[in-house]
This record gives sequence, C-alpha cells and structure tokens, in this order.
Amino acid sequence: MEYTGLQNTMMEWLGIEMTAWDPSSVKAKMPVDHRTHQPVGLLHGGASVALAETVASLGTYLNIDRTTQTAVGLEINANHIRSVREGYVYATATPLHRGKSTFVWDVRIVDEAGRLVCVSRCTVAVLPLEPDMHKAGTDAE
Repeated sequence: MEYTGLQNTMMEWLGIEMTAWDPSSVKAKMPVDHRTHQPVGLLHGGASVALAETVASLGTYLNIDRTTQTAVGLEINANHIRSVREGYVYATATPLHRGKSTFVWDVRIVDEAGRLVCVSRCTVAVLPLEPDMHKAGTDAE
C-alpha cells in the first residue's frame, strides 16, 4: 500500500511515510535524523507536531466527500513525553469526534521500543473545496 500525496511537501522533506490508513485509523512513521533534529541532536517537537497533523489531516480527508470538501488543520496541541535521538517514531491517529465541519483526533507517537514519545490532539476543519486547492508542489502564483 503506497500513499502518493506527499510529493513536494514538508512531509516528504521530513521523510514521513504513511504505513496504514482507513477512515478510523491512520499510521505513519518518521525518521529521527538531521531533518527532524533540534540543535542538540534530539527529535524536534515541531517535527512531532508536523507528523501528528499529517496523520490527523489524512484521517479527516478519508472521511469526507473529496469531490467537494478538503481538510486542513485548525488547532493542535502536543505533550512531549520522551526524547529520541535516532531511529524512527511511529504515529497512530484515531478519531475522537467526526462532525460535519470539524474532526478531532487523538495522536500517539511512540519510539521503536513502543514507548510514548508524544501525545497530541488535533482538530481538523472541513472546508469547501476551492479550485486549485489540491495543487501541492506546484507553482500556483
């Protein structure tokens, strides 16, 4: 199973790989390396937040009418529990609320040993699809 919607995005730059997805759960992994480190060599909290919003947004996208709607992050919070220096972290998003205009997701990020690294809650807005909204990676000027 390959998800091809990450080309020319921050997710591609960070090395995020979608590993499983359906309307009730989205999973991804992200390397902990030079792209995702903070200056002292630990996983940057912002990279964890980017991973969390990625899986929550895709989960919402899988639940909406993609011919007339799109999904964008509205609010996110994160608690960073444990530091990671190398390897991969793994995110799992599950919905807490599936509404007409917003979805709320619980996202758990763990290290390779399955230890909790970050817990996040992400609210994703459902918006009407506007022309040219899904042109990620293009020069829309």
